[in-house]
Amino acid sequence: MNAEDIDKLIAESVEQERRKSRWHRPKGGGRRTRAVRDVLNTVFMLGFAAAVIIYFAWPEERGLFFCVGFGAVIVKIVEFVIRFMA
Repeated sequence: MNAEDIDKLIAESVEQERRKSRWHRPKGGGRRTRAVRDVLNTVFMLGFAAAVIIYFAWPEERGLFFCVGFGAVIVKIVEFVIRFMA
């Protein structure tokens, strides 16, 4: 066996282990789920930014700050659930 054959065997073995691993999902499929997660992440980031702006721009509006902040957190929790359920 030469070095190329050994490297090829190692690469094949690593790929087989990766396919068997429960931590790595197979590639392909799930584009729609990924698109939904991307949208939810964008909404979360915008909501978080809005909450920070409200906190500093209108310090007397704590209720609005908490509503926007908690709304953003709920969106993130939904994204988190989708990530591990799909």
